[in-house]
Amino acid sequence: MTCVLVTGASGFVGRVVCETALSLGMKVRGSHRSPGSQSLVPQGVEKIQIASVNGRTDWSGALIGIDVAIHLAGRVHIAKDTAKEALAIYRAINAAGMERLARMAVDAGVRRLVYVSTIKVNGERTPTAPFTEADTPRPDDAYAISKWESEQALYRIGIETGLETVILRPPLVYGGGVGANFIRLLRLVQRRIPLPFASVSNRRSFIYVKNLADAILISATHRRVAGQTFLVSDGEDVSTPELIRRMADAMGRPSRMFRCPPSLLSAMASIIGKSGEVRRLLGSLVLDSTKFRSETGWIPRYTMSQGLRETIESWSANKPLTSEVSRACDRHATRLGPSSKHQTF
Repeated sequence: MTCVLVTGASGFVGRVVCETALSLGMKVRGSHRSPGSQSLVPQGVEKIQIASVNGRTDWSGALIGIDVAIHLAGRVHIAKDTAKEALAIYRAINAAGMERLARMAVDAGVRRLVYVSTIKVNGERTPTAPFTEADTPRPDDAYAISKWESEQALYRIGIETGLETVILRPPLVYGGGVGANFIRLLRLVQRRIPLPFASVSNRRSFIYVKNLADAILISATHRRVAGQTFLVSDGEDVSTPELIRRMADAMGRPSRMFRCPPSLLSAMASIIGKSGEVRRLLGSLVLDSTKFRSETGWIPRYTMSQGLRETIESWSANKPLTSEVSRACDRHATRLGPSSKHQTF
């Protein structure tokens, strides 16, 4: 039986990874940040509290008997991060924290470490061709820089020690429990508010959280992926108008959009201080996951339509709980806790 450690097990992605690993017959140990977050870790997972993630974290108890470590915990991307010395904070948690875990994993005899990074390592937009693993990384904010530095440190440790390493770079992750701008867009569609995106002709990649969990656990065990970096997505790249239409279809509602020149939208967003959010809704960010599919034979189990339906059903059924969990995740992120969200639009 494979024994896995999932760091950030109380988070949005971590909970699904734990549930999927249990369904595959794995023994799962999950780290959580505080006593309050313990209840978010799925039943059947051996829980262990790790109060903070940095270059001094003691992972020794968490790593006993572990075959594969799956590292999700860290400081998440926060739009308009106002923390002073943001890069230093991200580095201390994401880069130094990951390196500490990897080196302690080597000492504990762990065979493989799967690290979930972000497509933001490649960059923020793809005006021409999709991102691939062969592209030169161009991280352009503190969060993405820290994730790229984490990847480099992990690669070096793998070469030095023989630790099997796998790095995944997903785009925005959606699913039951997602927060941030994805839920804000869902709310607008639910309220049938006309949205000014009918003229937008961009393309964006996404990944449903259960598809990501599958990819992570394949990476934990597949013999051909060690030592490699992969981009992973649903493989259904859609424009912002198409995403809104699919959300509306999943809700059984009409989509309401009107035409507005993207240049005017950008100018208005700049005036009201929403340039970043609107730029992501207007711009393209597409990735090519061919390499991972070719190496492993992976085919996403869920279509985007299925993933959106589950996301909306979960959100509709648990709105008060979702809001409470989202606020808790925001507090954890601000207080340098384990990753609960993946990234914003």
